[in-house]
Amino acid sequence: MTTEKPARGGGREAQRRRTRKAIVEAAVRLSASGTPPSIDDIAAAADVSRRTIYMYFPTLDELLIDATAGALNEPPVEAALSDPALAGDAAGRVDALVRTLLAYSPQSLPLGRRMIRLTVDPPQNGVPEPTGPRRSQRRIEWLDNACAPLRDKLSERAYQRLISALTMVVGWEAQVALRDVRGLDPQAEQDAMTWAARALVEAAIREHDHQR
Repeated sequence: MTTEKPARGGGREAQRRRTRKAIVEAAVRLSASGTPPSIDDIAAAADVSRRTIYMYFPTLDELLIDATAGALNEPPVEAALSDPALAGDAAGRVDALVRTLLAYSPQSLPLGRRMIRLTVDPPQNGVPEPTGPRRSQRRIEWLDNACAPLRDKLSERAYQRLISALTMVVGWEAQVALRDVRGLDPQAEQDAMTWAARALVEAAIREHDHQR
């Protein structure tokens, strides 16, 4: 049976997240010079081996896309989620996250489409499957941050289910479906995504209140 895993935890899983984050941050720093770094460059900057990098990123292209997307989206997302006016409003924080991501989608969605193509198929040329998730946990961290006001209110199971559900409606995959399948324009896309995300947050709160 599949179980929900906490978005944040300790031990080995936390170490994997730290290692992956160190690799991506090294790639961001090196890429800032304007010259795409090599795997050897990134391994040296992150103080890990080439083999460790390939455990997380089967290709250099996948790593550089991840790094570029993070450098583009992280500052505005962190600013939006730091708004004191939204400190206790989980639904409002998720709305702010969605609006911010969509505001930068002209630059980030092309990267997202490339990333999806790279991660839906198994690694090629004998490269082993990455350890853990095939994609960055950045989206999970942002959703966890946005929903932080509910962490002590919902049960752990209900909270992790909410994060998993939001993962399906916030992000590049949802944008691709809304644009390619539904043919929505940017405003209709934002309306649909923010409505779906808010509905999930409010449903989780109602369920909790009903069980009290």
